[in-house]
Amino acid sequence: MSKDGMFYAPTTAYQSEPVCGPGEFQIAVAAMDHGHIYGMCAGLVEAGATVKWIYDRNPRKIASFHKQYPDAQIASSLEEILQDETIVLVAAAAITSERGPLGVRVMQAGKDYFTDKAPFTTMEQLIEARIEAARTGRKYMVYYSERLHVESAVYAQQLVNQGAIGKVVQLMGTGPHQLVADKRPDWFFRRDQYGGILCDIGSHQIEQFLTFTSSTDAMINHSRVANFNHPQYAELEDFGEISLTGDSGASGYMRVDWFTPDGLGTWGDGRTLLLGTDGYIELRKYIDIARDPARDHVYLVNHEGEYHFNVTGKVGFPFFGQLIRDVLDRTETAMTQEHAFKAAELCLLAQQKAWDQPDGLLGFGTPQGINGRLHYNR
Repeated sequence: MSKDGMFYAPTTAYQSEPVCGPGEFQIAVAAMDHGHIYGMCAGLVEAGATVKWIYDRNPRKIASFHKQYPDAQIASSLEEILQDETIVLVAAAAITSERGPLGVRVMQAGKDYFTDKAPFTTMEQLIEARIEAARTGRKYMVYYSERLHVESAVYAQQLVNQGAIGKVVQLMGTGPHQLVADKRPDWFFRRDQYGGILCDIGSHQIEQFLTFTSSTDAMINHSRVANFNHPQYAELEDFGEISLTGDSGASGYMRVDWFTPDGLGTWGDGRTLLLGTDGYIELRKYIDIARDPARDHVYLVNHEGEYHFNVTGKVGFPFFGQLIRDVLDRTETAMTQEHAFKAAELCLLAQQKAWDQPDGLLGFGTPQGINGRLHYNR
């Protein structure tokens, strides 16, 4: 597996039929600031979508993407895409602070929007998107890839739905990433633009908590961010943690960080541990360290016994086909709009709560607290 999580774009040997006919679901790509756009489009194309247009302000990004999708047309502007009535969905991985405003423009143009996580950096952006989605009836969907594009997470959800561990009462999640600072764009290190670590990679963890625990809302009990070891990047947060309680009664703890060591065989040892009333499940998503470099390990223990499954290539990524059908049929099977927005809202609340902590809790004297509050309340 690649050691650069910024360009995470998994494929699967699992064979599924396209959910639409050729040319029935034409999409446009409008921003390529984050490499996740490759994974987003790969998932949609595998499910039957056609990439008709590509556009970005950077010609080099267009050229690179065009090699992947040579049949796509290169748009001269965003407006050219928005005026094309055959485009039903716009996929984008813009600079994080630009994702909300772009989504509003797309919905105003009568098209559905599929953005990389995190979908917003401020509560004001979320409110505006909520209003516009309600007014237009368009979708504002989010690529929470650590659940949607990970076969072990897909399989774990199937096990939970089947009652394999009873009612889920707690989730513990870790989302470590390798920084690879020299490959990151400048905006990645500016808090105004990336929104903070809990807003960014913490969004994966909160979305998974809501899904696996069947929660529709949650209370942030505690959150913290810090810059422990990267003083050269004054606005970077290299560590974050969240404790929360869902309206289902389940509790959650999650840790995200940029401390993945070079010795690991991939970009991050992401794990999820689900405790149920009748057992537990552990996901070792990207590697089983020092034992198996393959991804998608699922460990299950319940009253019947102990089990290990490697599900790479065995369950696929149903979200993308479901999203296509949701757009065409105006349904909500892949993800409800409220779920997408609620996960984003809780990330923003966790980030705000962390910034509001006394400075002594934020990296033991680092300037994150002061700068963070000034940013968020502008």
